[in-house]
Amino acid sequence: MLESAKSEDMDQIQRWTHDYVSKFSKIDSKTAQDMVKKLIEKCELNEEEAVEIVNVLPTSLEELRAFTFGWKKLILTENLERMLNILKMNT
Repeated sequence: MLESAKSEDMDQIQRWTHDYVSKFSKIDSKTAQDMVKKLIEKCELNEEEAVEIVNVLPTSLEELRAFTFGWKKLILTENLERMLNILKMNT
């Protein structure tokens, strides 16, 4: 959304947000949306969980477990590995 707006039409918060996203974004929005969709379909995640994973893009099982631990549901290692494969295929 911010990419389509002209910087002179943005307020201060929008400019700061655009600057932050431009500097720290790891992947483009289309790739992120595709990854979220695959995580929901193939890994039994809800949208909020999938977005959290895509925002961080963990690279190891340990890192991924750190996020899923707080979800209070059991996620098998094979499902975690499936998640990592989806993330690796699209980055």
